[in-house]
Amino acid sequence: MTVIDLRRPVKDRRRNTMRYKVILLSLIGALCTAIASTAAERHMMPPRVPAERLAEARALTSPVPDSPDIVEKGKALYEGKGGCVNCHGKSGMGDGPAAASLDPSPRNFHHHGFWRHRTEGEIFWVIKNGSPGTAMIAFNGTLSDEEIWTVIQYLRTFDRGGGPRGGKGRQGPKGCGGDEHCARQESAP
Repeated sequence: MTVIDLRRPVKDRRRNTMRYKVILLSLIGALCTAIASTAAERHMMPPRVPAERLAEARALTSPVPDSPDIVEKGKALYEGKGGCVNCHGKSGMGDGPAAASLDPSPRNFHHHGFWRHRTEGEIFWVIKNGSPGTAMIAFNGTLSDEEIWTVIQYLRTFDRGGGPRGGKGRQGPKGCGGDEHCARQESAP
């Protein structure tokens, strides 16, 4: 006589149900991560410089020359003395060890909107004075003005277009910098 184990199909069903639950929870986690990163990008457009200081910040220009040596010094400051890497991450994507607990999320320097919608003077102002309504602290007591400009040189390496000096960043309130369309508009009578 053959004995049939009726418990085996139930175990298989439980095992399959558990697999489906794990897969479903993984998908939900991935979806939540995608939603959170999308929400962080909504904060890209508004200037972080207070309105009463915006014109002053936009007028600032870097006294530091473009050079590979300056970029290397900027990288050393970013990863060391400035501590930027803690929030913005080693790759500049806003994914440093402290980033998960910050709201809004730290800036992602690879996002084209970061460079397109602000001048290097605005970036300087925020690093020096901090960013109201965010966790970005003022570095005016930690970094000299020259060191801040040097860090900005390194930040430009995260942008494929080279950042404000590379022609993509805004160079004034109208949003016209080095791109061809705006240059044609500015030279028109």
